[in-house]
Amino acid sequence: MAFDESGKIWFNGEFVDWKEANVHALSHVVHYGSSVFEGIRCYNTKKGPAVFRLAEHV
Repeated sequence: MAFDESGKIWFNGEFVDWKEANVHALSHVVHYGSSVFEGIRCYNTKKGPAVFRLAEHV
């Protein structure tokens, strides 16, 4: 799939030119994918599994 790199991209809360959207090689997101996945906590309770604010996460 080709990308139109002459346009704009959403980066750090604003639209910027593709060439200006750079991420440092030592960034946490590059090594661990922390900006791709969201963690949702699930707790084991006496009534069974409980997810904190599930509706707000999905």
